[in-house]
Amino acid sequence: MKKSAIKLSSLAIGKSAVITAFESDDLHIKLMEMGCVPGETVKIEKIAPLGDPISIMVAGYNLSLRKTEADYIWVEELA
Repeated sequence: MKKSAIKLSSLAIGKSAVITAFESDDLHIKLMEMGCVPGETVKIEKIAPLGDPISIMVAGYNLSLRKTEADYIWVEELA
């Protein structure tokens, strides 16, 4: 079951979500080239002690994103 949209940066470790949209026109192409496309499932693997970077599992591989980059990705959390 899906919940309302939240930013990827606010998702807790171990939680999964589906990418729904991007907030930035400039950054979305870079994110899509890395496998972050709308409809793709992502899972938060690790978050650094100070909150930056964030390690996610997307498209079958681990990807590290800056918190500012994760702020541009809107997701719907999976139950």
